Amino acid sequence: MISIVCPTLNEDQYIAPLLDFFLLIEPREKEIWIADGGSTDQTRNIVNRYATLNKNIFLVDNPKKFVPFALNLLIPKCKGEIIVRWDAHTTYAPDYLLQIVSTFNKTKASIVGGPMRAIGNSPFQIAVAHATSTAFGVGNSSFHFENFEGATDSVYLGAWKREIFESIGLFDELMLRNQDDEFHYRARQAGLLIYQNPDIKSYYYPRQSVGSLARQYFGYGNFKPLVLRKNNKEWKLRHFVPAFFLVYLVMLSVLGWIFPVVLVPLFLYAILNVYFSFFCRETPRIKFFCLLIFPVLHISYGFGFCLGLFKRKK
Repeated sequence: MISIVCPTLNEDQYIAPLLDFFLLIEPREKEIWIADGGSTDQTRNIVNRYATLNKNIFLVDNPKKFVPFALNLLIPKCKGEIIVRWDAHTTYAPDYLLQIVSTFNKTKASIVGGPMRAIGNSPFQIAVAHATSTAFGVGNSSFHFENFEGATDSVYLGAWKREIFESIGLFDELMLRNQDDEFHYRARQAGLLIYQNPDIKSYYYPRQSVGSLARQYFGYGNFKPLVLRKNNKEWKLRHFVPAFFLVYLVMLSVLGWIFPVVLVPLFLYAILNVYFSFFCRETPRIKFFCLLIFPVLHISYGFGFCLGLFKRKK
């Protein structure tokens, strides 16, 4: 038995195709639990219609809306030995669940998953997908690199053996963002193996505007210090670089007029931005979008991280 958990909020464009896909794929012994955060569209009606016809589809209310509350509501209800997280905005390969089972059997890991393969329907989404698959965009985080296989510190979405929740607990509900990072860091510090297999294939659709992308990466940066303070062995240079860059830009607005030499790092950043934006196989329009997207990723994450350094547990 495999149990799938899926938080939702206003997903009526995506939820029916996701449930159709769930009913078609192997293995047959599976269930899906959906925690809805108070949708105001047709999401709940659609899920209820499917649940009436299929005994392995369940809907649960998530009055606190955010993802960690949804996961913690659903996981204790699951009957499966393997619990898999799904996202309604992601599409999955037909053998997604079978590859998860195979990877568990092959590696004896406690947590497995695949890389985040970002794709897009619009030029802006495609540009975000390109930017977030490069070392310049997201550092050396392995789950962004689709060909990486091996032990890692986190995976996209993730599949977990049920038994690990009994040993290390559920998700930290303080982490309205980055709750998966915090959980996986905690699992690693408990000596559990997290394994990424590129044969576990899913495709994620990024944000569709500069504002929504900036808010997303601000949120990632804002909760990262809280995650790292709780798991202090997981601090890495890549976590600080965007914050250093933001502080540098602020200082540059004053010192740049006095000491022109401090403009050198900005010049190097511009070269890297041009290189990673234009030396790819995308169209000219997408390349120009990338010129904007890289700074948006870095500055919004850095700003969130700086403010997150002062965030206290509540």
